[in-house]
Amino acid sequence: MRKSIRYKMAALIITIMTVSMASVVIYSSLFMERYYSSTKQVSIKNVYYNLRDIIKNDTNISSSFSVDKLNRVCETSGVTMIVVNENGNAIYEYGAGQKLTDIWRDMIFGRSTGQGGETVLIESGEGYQIHSTVDKSSTDKYYELFSTFDNGGSAIVRMSVESFKESISISNNFYLWIGVIAIIIATIVILIVTSRYTKPLLQLADISKKMSELDFEARYTGHHNDELGILGNSMNDMSEKLEKAISDLKSANIELQKDIEKREEVDEMRKEFISNVSHELKTPIALIQGYAEGLQEGITENPEDMQYYCNVIIDEANKMNKMVKSLLTLNQLEFGDSHVNMERFNLISVIKGVISSMKLQAQQKGIDIQFTCDEEVFVWADEFQIEEVITNYLSNALNHVDENKIIKVEIIRKNGIVRVAVFNTGKNIPEQDLDNIWIKFYKVDKARTRAYGGNGIGLSIVKAIMDRHNKSYGVINKENGVEFWFELDCNNLEERQSE
Repeated sequence: MRKSIRYKMAALIITIMTVSMASVVIYSSLFMERYYSSTKQVSIKNVYYNLRDIIKNDTNISSSFSVDKLNRVCETSGVTMIVVNENGNAIYEYGAGQKLTDIWRDMIFGRSTGQGGETVLIESGEGYQIHSTVDKSSTDKYYELFSTFDNGGSAIVRMSVESFKESISISNNFYLWIGVIAIIIATIVILIVTSRYTKPLLQLADISKKMSELDFEARYTGHHNDELGILGNSMNDMSEKLEKAISDLKSANIELQKDIEKREEVDEMRKEFISNVSHELKTPIALIQGYAEGLQEGITENPEDMQYYCNVIIDEANKMNKMVKSLLTLNQLEFGDSHVNMERFNLISVIKGVISSMKLQAQQKGIDIQFTCDEEVFVWADEFQIEEVITNYLSNALNHVDENKIIKVEIIRKNGIVRVAVFNTGKNIPEQDLDNIWIKFYKVDKARTRAYGGNGIGLSIVKAIMDRHNKSYGVINKENGVEFWFELDCNNLEERQSE
């Protein structure tokens, strides 16, 4: 298959050459002798016509011009000639010795007596006859043209005719040998020449095979300025376009797979969300139901007990309300329903406001929230959402501070970035839980979380807000406590562009 084109082309050309040579040999054998004879007849008649024109103008062929012209005609045509006048005297001869002249003279006047060799009339015209003659002494064949003129003179023109059959046989053998040599040379040349074209074709075939296997690295490297070059460049263009198309298709497939995975993840999150919400609401609902039924059935008539029952119901209802609000906030953040309203505001004012709102709760627990900052710090962010982050960090610190009851809020500025850190004394978070605390409903100490009414959503809200701001956040275990932090831009737009 890979070499069939070369051999097919070689076989085709050799066949054409062989047929052509055979045609030449056949033509030579069948028609060449006839063509040769016809050509000789035409040639000898042309000599006669030239002689007739000269005699018409110069009866005795006496002028040097006439003699020179006849000599050129005879020399060109390869004939011998004798011209005699009405008295039988030779007035012109070419190519004949004296002896031969005498013989021709006798032949002219004694033709009717049958002198000379075997003679056959082959053509007769006005004023001339052409005979085919075989010389008795030499067996040579001649064409002889006999003519008479109006002035009584006559002429004989003799032209040698070679034995053409032997010549044809020799020429046919020559053609055969030449043909064999030509076929050998042509075969070699064809194989060399065709390789110039089959090599790029094989290269293109290899490229197409690789393309079928989705390998688009191979490229046509030929430098032909013909149809092969155009085909090669087209293959290269097609390879590049197919590669791009498949790449785009794979990218689209990846995106589709991501979408499918995201849908599955969202579906799984919804299921997990429903399960967690159901679990979180189960306890407060059961408490509310139990204490409400106790009041309804009049289990106690003691006003203090009744007040306790009511306080439990109110407390659990507040926890449920708080959790629902937190879930709504988290849902808005996670599913893109909450937009980030970027603005420049005083971060110190926001922190102080949150601390002030939690002052009563801190005092009830005997906790002093330490925060000192004499200068204003302006940042770029959504003020409402950052207030939510600070609130969740401080609320988490209040719920997990130990008996040392120390909570510190610090501001650190560096290279256009401000870091807000909230530290509380207490137990460190286990290393295996550090990454999980940002997952909603995740609780490190479930019993303690339940005691203060936590639901594991606050830090998830922090994560969602900071992710939407595309800013860093995290938690660090300290020697005597835990520190939660987040970062914001504190430079204005012009300053950030100049940095």
